[in-house]
Amino acid sequence: MVRVLLFKSLIVYFSQLLLIVSAHQTGKCPPSLDCGLLGQIQFPFTTTEQPHCGLLAIHGCQHDPSAPKTLQLGTSTTSTSYSVLKVEPRTIVFADDEQERYLRNKSCKAFSKNVTLPHTSPLASFRIKYNISIFRCNHSLKPSLPNYFHNYPNCSPEYDIFYAHPNTLSYTGFQWPSSLAPCSAIQLPLEGVPSEDPFQFLTGNIVVEVQLSHECERCLDGKGQCLLDTKGEFNCTTASAGSRSWVVKMVLALALVVTVALLLAIFKIYYTRLQKQNSANQRIEVFLKKHGALQIKRYGYSEIKKVTNCFRNKLGQGGFGSVYKGKLQDGPYVAVKILNELKDDGEEFINEVASISRTSHINIVTLLGFCCDGSKRALVYEFMSNGSLEKFIYEEKALMTDHQLDCQMFYHIVIGVARGLEYLHKGCNTRILHFDIKPHNILLDENFNPKISDFGLAKICSRKESIVSIFGVRGTAGYIAPEVFSRNFGVVSHKSDIYSYGMMILELIGGRKNTMTRPNPSSEIYFPDWIYNRLESNQELGLQNMRNISDQKMIRKMAIVGLWCIQTHPSTRPAISRVLEMLESKVELLQIPPKPLLSSPPTSPVYLSSEAL
Repeated sequence: MVRVLLFKSLIVYFSQLLLIVSAHQTGKCPPSLDCGLLGQIQFPFTTTEQPHCGLLAIHGCQHDPSAPKTLQLGTSTTSTSYSVLKVEPRTIVFADDEQERYLRNKSCKAFSKNVTLPHTSPLASFRIKYNISIFRCNHSLKPSLPNYFHNYPNCSPEYDIFYAHPNTLSYTGFQWPSSLAPCSAIQLPLEGVPSEDPFQFLTGNIVVEVQLSHECERCLDGKGQCLLDTKGEFNCTTASAGSRSWVVKMVLALALVVTVALLLAIFKIYYTRLQKQNSANQRIEVFLKKHGALQIKRYGYSEIKKVTNCFRNKLGQGGFGSVYKGKLQDGPYVAVKILNELKDDGEEFINEVASISRTSHINIVTLLGFCCDGSKRALVYEFMSNGSLEKFIYEEKALMTDHQLDCQMFYHIVIGVARGLEYLHKGCNTRILHFDIKPHNILLDENFNPKISDFGLAKICSRKESIVSIFGVRGTAGYIAPEVFSRNFGVVSHKSDIYSYGMMILELIGGRKNTMTRPNPSSEIYFPDWIYNRLESNQELGLQNMRNISDQKMIRKMAIVGLWCIQTHPSTRPAISRVLEMLESKVELLQIPPKPLLSSPPTSPVYLSSEAL
């Protein structure tokens, strides 16, 4: 991306440079130029061989003198070519052959044919010297118009044509009747006097008048040359040949210096990135060699493209890359995560493969394969047909899904995620800390069984370790435990995952993010605070999807567990096994925890330090 931006900057720089050089070479423009049968032409007209000598360049002047001359107008993608008939000091006449054919055949397409004019600039403006405004109105409109308007009704079963004599419109203060506002209008060239038949006075020969700006007129009177500078603003060049030559040499010398500097910068960035990529590749290959017994398949990048049908079906976008739906040759659908080349230094890849390859649990997503092909890296997972939990719990997203999950299903998901975390914390040979538990990273299969996914921030440690060392802040704002961004709150451990899990429970049962807006838009309340206050005063939570007393008890139990999990100090949070015991017990046996000290956070952004913790 950086290289692309630098190359674009280089192109823009050279374009501006050429404008500067050409601007200082305009003194070489002769007073007039020969254009074959059109004779001698003067500014603002010029030839395509010397485009800097005027505003409108006529093609074919320097070829066969008797050959037709053309004028190209419009953008490079919508260019229109006209045959030039006549050129005068401030006027050019050109022919629109297509319009002439429409008029000759009395085709109603003539009333939809726009005339392409040059763009107005600080040097000049352009207008059709003899024109008439044509209005095309739908039959159903039936506009009420003064009697000096003509109506031509024979064009289409759908619309009528209206127009007035241009002289009628010339008096001061004239305004078009408001009844014409819904109609489409177009200016067309005319010759002769308007009559009942527009095909008799419209013409394909367009007389365009050039109106030079006052600055340009004064510049020409002083024998100067009207130009646009690199910023598109008016510039009058009157420098002598000697000074022009000196300026051109200076500009070219500066161009050479800047070009060399830009090329060196591009090379340095490219070389640095190549070194980083090679270092990441070596790191990954060492890891793969060390874990050669991994029971997952290694794919080439070409195979990944086949699996995903050239990345046709995008499932989502994450911080480390994009996820696409694919299909293996032996039948099953898969989800393929393509890791972002610029952000991924190999750590995301190694974390995912190292952690998930050690797991086998119903509540952990299965890694089926990977790709490490040069700078291209990808991970192939089992496909989860119901996507992420996120789209089923937040009010604005849940309305777009076909399923509205009830309290029993939410409870089933909360239990499943807890069992997955228990397996990561206690059931593997090594302890795996996830560090990014949130609804977006909980995937649901066809039966809405939850599976923990996205182990890019995971940390692997021995089962005996209760404290881990990490560098930088890991996780997503709103789910990061206090001790992860400040040691003042305690040490980082498996309890950090418990905090994220608790915040996920509270958002799940409430169907909203961490903040909820009161009727007064200027006042917000931290959602966990709201839940705590309702529980403490023994009020009903009144949240979504509660249909009976059983649902109310289930929601209350999950709320209490969630509040225990987000306690400020990690030592007061329960371990995941205790969380499961609480979820499977009766709500009457659960105590409401102390109010977390970090409740009601400020609404302004909190910037976290990325220093080693």
